[in-house]
Amino acid sequence: MTIKLAFIIFIGLAGGLAVGSGFVAFLTVLGIIPRLTQLSKTMKMIIGYQWAVVFGAVVGGFVSLRDWSFHFSPYTLIPLGAAGGIFVGMMAAALTEVLNVFPILAKRIGLEEKIVLLMMAFVFGKIFGSLYQWLYFVGD
Repeated sequence: MTIKLAFIIFIGLAGGLAVGSGFVAFLTVLGIIPRLTQLSKTMKMIIGYQWAVVFGAVVGGFVSLRDWSFHFSPYTLIPLGAAGGIFVGMMAAALTEVLNVFPILAKRIGLEEKIVLLMMAFVFGKIFGSLYQWLYFVGD
């Protein structure tokens, strides 16, 4: 039984290292964190951003391996959900900024002069889609 447990631990650590290395390579090659600090004008806090990503990945991985349930009041969950949504939105915005998604898309569909409208369509689509998901699927 201990050989089987050691093998499972080895496979789990190897998989975690592979996924973690890919995540770090993704963030490093695309320069997501430096671009995020440029967009938010918080270049002095780049070390904090880096540690937040590392800490979030480690804690998220640890929590996902456990079968915990937390019982928070809805008033506590509102700021936690807002903070998580803001972080994910800013990371997505930094990623699209780095990859120049909007200028390329606007050029391809012929909306080069209306790029602000295109961006607002994405923003409102994301907001309404998230609200629909939470109110319809999760709110039951």
